[in-house]
Amino acid sequence: MAKKNALYAQSGGVTAVINTSACGVIESCRKNSDKMGILYAAQNGIIGVLQENLIDTSLESDIAVANLRHIPGGAFGSCRYKMKDIADSDSEYKRLIEVFKAHNIGYFFYNGGGDSADTCLKVSQISKSMGYPIQAIHIPKTIDNDLPLTDCSPGFGSVAKYVAVSTKEASLDIASMAASSTKVFILEVMGRHAGWIAAASGLVAKNQGEPPHIILFPEVAFDREAFITEVKNSVEQSGYCVVVASEGVTYGDGGLLSGSLSEDAFGHKQLGGVAPALCTMVKNALGYKYHYAVADYLQRSARHLASKTDVDQAYAVGQAAVEKALTGKNAIMVSIERNSTSTYGWSLGEVPLSSVANREKKMPRSFISKDGFGITQEAREYLLPLIAGEDYPPYKNGLPHYPKLQNKLITKRCKQWTLP
Repeated sequence: MAKKNALYAQSGGVTAVINTSACGVIESCRKNSDKMGILYAAQNGIIGVLQENLIDTSLESDIAVANLRHIPGGAFGSCRYKMKDIADSDSEYKRLIEVFKAHNIGYFFYNGGGDSADTCLKVSQISKSMGYPIQAIHIPKTIDNDLPLTDCSPGFGSVAKYVAVSTKEASLDIASMAASSTKVFILEVMGRHAGWIAAASGLVAKNQGEPPHIILFPEVAFDREAFITEVKNSVEQSGYCVVVASEGVTYGDGGLLSGSLSEDAFGHKQLGGVAPALCTMVKNALGYKYHYAVADYLQRSARHLASKTDVDQAYAVGQAAVEKALTGKNAIMVSIERNSTSTYGWSLGEVPLSSVANREKKMPRSFISKDGFGITQEAREYLLPLIAGEDYPPYKNGLPHYPKLQNKLITKRCKQWTLP
C-alpha cells in the first residue's frame, strides 16, 4: 500500500515562532520518509486546502527548511476563515475530503489557536463520517496564551519578552523626560479576553513603585475613577506613570473601551483604540502631557527578540505532532507540561481536541494584584521561565536575514472551487 501523504497548514494570527513549528514538522517528516509520503503545505491555511492550492515542501532544500526556524510571519500564508457548521452545510467538508483523496493525504497538521483547534476537530470527525480516515493533529500556537490544558502556547513567550523589554526601555525614556515634558506613557498590547501579554510587562517592576505603574487586564472590569486616581498618584510619587493595557479591556457591563463594532469571521470584535481612549481620559481629568504606542503586529513579529524557551517549544510541538501521528494518534493537540520541581523544566503531552476547541484559558485571579493593577509573585514565577534565553536569527548587512521559500504549487486534480 502506498504511503499516505501529509498536509500542514497555518491558521490565525501568526507569531515570531510559528515557522519554527513548521520547521519541526517538515524535518520530522523527512526523518520518517520511510513511513510517510510527501508533506504538502496549504497556501493560506484551510482556504488553501479548499482551493487545492498545495505547496510541495519536498522541493525545498534542507538548508531552506532549517532557515524556517528563524523566520517570523507565516511562511505558507495563514487565514481567518470559519468553516460552516456541518449541520448547516456539508459542502466545504466534502470538498476537503475530495482534495485529501485526490492527493492521498492521510495526515493533517493544523497549526493555530482555539478556533483552529475547532477546525482540526471537525476535520477528524467528518473524515470518519465520510469514510475517508484522516489523522488530524493540532499544533498549538497563540500569542494570547489562552489555549487550555497546556502550560503555555508557543508564540506567547516571545511576545511576552518583547512587551517586557519594550516596557522597560520606554519607561527609561519617559523617566528621563518627565520633569519638563511627558508625564504619562500608555502601551496598548494584544489580548482579547486574557491578559497574559499585558501581565508580562510587570516582570520589569522588581520593586514597589517601579514601572509599569498600572496594568489593565480584560479579567478586571475597568473603573475610570480608580484608574485616574492611580495615574495621579503615580505621577505625584514617581514623577511619571507608565500604563500597559490589554486591547480587550472592558467596563463592568462588558462594553469595550475602544467601542469597536466590526467583527471578523469568527465573531470576534475588531479591537484597538484602547490607548488613545485612555489618553483622552487622562488629558481631560488631569491635563498631563502623554504619549502612547500600539504594539500591534510588532509584538508578534519580533523574531529578533525571541525567547529561546519559546523557540525550543515551538520546534518540539511541531516535531511531536508528526511522531504522534505515526503512532496512530488522532484528534489531539500536542501540549506542553511544566515539571513540578522548583527548577523550570518541561515535557510534551497530548490532550483531546474536544477539550480544547472553542475554550479559553484566562489569567487566574491569584496572578493579579489585589488592586487589579499589577501582577503577583505567583505570576512572576510562572512568566519568567517563558521569556528566558535568546535565540537570535542570522544577520546580514546589519539586518536579520529572512530568506523566502520557493513555495511551488502542485498541479491541481480537482475541479475549481470558489469560496462561498
